[in-house]
Amino acid sequence: MNLVFRNLVWVVSLVTSALLLASPAAAITIGFGCLTGNLAGDCTIGEAQLSVDAIDIGGGQASFTFNNSGPADSSITEIYFDDGALLGIASVIDGPGVDFEQGANPPNLPGAELASPPFEVTAGFLAESQPPPAQRGVGAGEFVTIIFDLIGGGDFSDILIELANGDLRIGIRVGAFQSGGSESFINIPVPEPSTALLIGGGLVGLALRRRAA
Repeated sequence: MNLVFRNLVWVVSLVTSALLLASPAAAITIGFGCLTGNLAGDCTIGEAQLSVDAIDIGGGQASFTFNNSGPADSSITEIYFDDGALLGIASVIDGPGVDFEQGANPPNLPGAELASPPFEVTAGFLAESQPPPAQRGVGAGEFVTIIFDLIGGGDFSDILIELANGDLRIGIRVGAFQSGGSESFINIPVPEPSTALLIGGGLVGLALRRRAA
């Protein structure tokens, strides 16, 4: 058997087995895509170093931790949520050097009309850094966490499904790039755990068919 082929089958089989044995996901890391596209270099920086960790913290709550891994200059200054199985913001937890509070100005994600469908922030589902916003936003190496209560009867699996199908979207406004510009970003949809499992199984089947041929 070809060594490359054998290694491919082994790796994909391992991933698929892990998915089969794993308990339902309790956390997921989500990347962002540039929405406004004012400067390609700023978009590239944001897409490379900005993310949000969605975590099931139990008690009918979920946390969203916004990270800026750096090293390039940038700062998350506003955060917006568009619908989903969320009831409302329970608390905002600032990382060192960060100061966020509920509410934001502007009240909707700049460039919201560029999303498909247009991004519409849910009432009360927004937060922003306090003045001076760039210095107190989520700069390189910093984070902020927003904890949400879930709608009665909802659980973290509902969040995962909605992040996959677009019923729940997350937008951020980012400034303090070295260029002096700012950009809006929107989360990249993530596959549901069941979809990831099917993809893994499909890759194994494809590899085996190619070997048989």
